Amino acid sequence: MQLIRGLHNIKQEHRGCVATIGNFDGVHIGHKTIIAALHQKAQQLKEKTCVITFEPLPREYFDTAQAPARLSSLREKLFLLAGCQVDQLLCLPFGKRLSSIHANEFIQRVLVQGLGIHYLIVGDDFRFGCGRAGDFPQLMARGKQCGFEVCDTQAVVMGSERISSTRIREALASNQLEQANQLLGHPLTMIGRVVKGKQLGRKLGFPTANIRIGSRKVAIKGVFSVRVYVKGCCYLGVANMGCKPTVSAKEPLLEVHLLDFDENVYGHNIRVEFIKKLRDERKFDSLAALSDAIAIDIKHTQKLSEVMLANRV
Repeated sequence: MQLIRGLHNIKQEHRGCVATIGNFDGVHIGHKTIIAALHQKAQQLKEKTCVITFEPLPREYFDTAQAPARLSSLREKLFLLAGCQVDQLLCLPFGKRLSSIHANEFIQRVLVQGLGIHYLIVGDDFRFGCGRAGDFPQLMARGKQCGFEVCDTQAVVMGSERISSTRIREALASNQLEQANQLLGHPLTMIGRVVKGKQLGRKLGFPTANIRIGSRKVAIKGVFSVRVYVKGCCYLGVANMGCKPTVSAKEPLLEVHLLDFDENVYGHNIRVEFIKKLRDERKFDSLAALSDAIAIDIKHTQKLSEVMLANRV
């Protein structure tokens, strides 16, 4: 999959495609249904598939404090969309300039002059342009004038409710990781580069691979059984996502202890898939009590692995 960063990086080879526009946060089953429809049309027209998205997400730009937690960073979104066989991703930097573009100008500059699209899939409630003035009927009208077809998406339902990023966040907030993973159609995933921490895990006998979260709002907190992909291999692990209340850490961190693994992975990118929540973070009275709790978390994860293997047989 080709990543196109901004309109100025669109080349002739990127033009002539079928496209969809959205945040695609989490790349859940609903998103995958849209992409499947996009592939079907691309085969008919013998053109490329293109996803158009924004970074930061519009709600993050307009109100960082009130914006919801992200299900996927740009890096994670790239990984998940590549897994859907998307040909190219146009990532538009969302800021003052893009937010002030009028709807017709967005259509002309991005869809017509930029990508030269012939087919577009969006939700019938899709809004765009300055003041969110652009809507589906306007896209339909401009499409007829400019030579591209516009199709609306059909809601994908699971358990009588529409699948959405909001619903997945709500499931995670209520400790329903398994349900969230069902709605996603894949395990919740985080990807990052391993950095050096304070080596506390190593002192306790449980060395960890650490990923900084920075200012990103994450949708989960607590201790989890995970799968970790590093150096081309997959390992089971126990992950803590949070601020380590026992040692009063201020910066949120993803710490992962890999089972049956003893290699230096500093500087390596790892992919962490969240499989089951074991417990909430809590403040222990001592490091010894914390160590005992981690040992129990590892036993639960090993037992979970045995159950998963047994179910595969």
